[in-house]
Amino acid sequence: MGSVAVSVENLNKEYRLGVMNYGTLAHDLRSRFARWRRKPDPHASVIPPENALRDTARFREGRFHALDDVSVEIEQGQSIGIIGENGAGKSTFLKILSRITMPTSGRVRLRGRLGTLLEVGTGFHPELTGRENVYLNGAVLGMTHQEVRRKFDEIIAFAEIDEFIDTPVKRYSSGMYVRLAFAVAAHLEPEILIVDEVLAVGDLNFQKKCFGRMDQVGQEGRTVIFVSHSLPTVGRLCPKSILFEDGKIVTYGKTVDVISTYIKRGLAEAPTDLAFNQPAKPGACGKIRRILIENHNGVPAGSVELTEPFYVVIEYDILMPANKVTISLEIHLDELQMSVVTLSDSELQPELLANRKPGRYSTRVKIPDRILNTGIYHIRSGMVQEYQIVDVIESSSFQVEDNLEIADIVGFSRKNSITALQIPWSLERLGAP
Repeated sequence: MGSVAVSVENLNKEYRLGVMNYGTLAHDLRSRFARWRRKPDPHASVIPPENALRDTARFREGRFHALDDVSVEIEQGQSIGIIGENGAGKSTFLKILSRITMPTSGRVRLRGRLGTLLEVGTGFHPELTGRENVYLNGAVLGMTHQEVRRKFDEIIAFAEIDEFIDTPVKRYSSGMYVRLAFAVAAHLEPEILIVDEVLAVGDLNFQKKCFGRMDQVGQEGRTVIFVSHSLPTVGRLCPKSILFEDGKIVTYGKTVDVISTYIKRGLAEAPTDLAFNQPAKPGACGKIRRILIENHNGVPAGSVELTEPFYVVIEYDILMPANKVTISLEIHLDELQMSVVTLSDSELQPELLANRKPGRYSTRVKIPDRILNTGIYHIRSGMVQEYQIVDVIESSSFQVEDNLEIADIVGFSRKNSITALQIPWSLERLGAP
């Protein structure tokens, strides 16, 4: 166990709804006088109606609980991801750690110098040159003048804007602006670095440099707290993660397990049989009506077993005689937002490209066992005619489970793999070592 870099104990943050200071004494007095007379505040912002306040536990007695009794310890040198839906409390948590806002109650203890990267470009002035803004932005982020001067050449090389460094940033493209801003922030040297949704910047090559820089920060033994809605990015950078929901921590552990929990909680109300009743596009030869997932027994299910095959049923209409029509199927891994299986009904049955008669059809695809690893997936199905997309629909998410996980007993797990194929191994003893 390493030393604790961040210790959070019973942290609470609440906001009084509709109560604010209006900036002038006259406005404040009018508002206070109106409330004293039990009249509506003439200057109040929109206040949630009483029935809305009763609908959620986060609204209590005219107050909104952004964080509710949060406690967590983060060890030094760890890279921790924070995920959750919008409004779950992630940004409020970071702002309290960064001392931007104060908690209502609770305690936060930090060990080491803190650097925050909550918004790329904070402190940039459009009239100043890139060179001047490097020094200005560095100061805003907590770097000394000597630190910025020592790292100046490295920052400019990282941003790849050497020839424009003495040009006012108001003439920069959005990509140049963001690259320079991230380059300054990437060269902070705090013991604790807080990063909020800022790595999706620049082009592909620059994003790779950003990932490399974040990896380097973690390898240098610094603590990184990274918030993002991009689950692949969190999985790429953070071995452990925290899941926030309704101002509370739901789970804290291995990132792959935390992401799985996050997605599973969104499956609770997902239907296993998804019908699409929208009319066909004008002039379209057909439309897709339904997607159904069945387990190995042919029973509709939202969860299937890794060691058993399952079926995907697609129901569609052909509205007029048509040829060169294909029904495609893609299985997407939610965690990585990528396609892992792509099929079409005409690959093994080219005769389907011939004239299709009008009518309602149902096609059933068998997905063999162990093609998909454990995880959360969804299906995208399309109808294509001569390279033109006729209709595209997506199913609700479904889960592939492994109830055995025998490999975990010997300290090895296949959970980090996309597939779970069992491939024969051959063994031959060559003699004494």
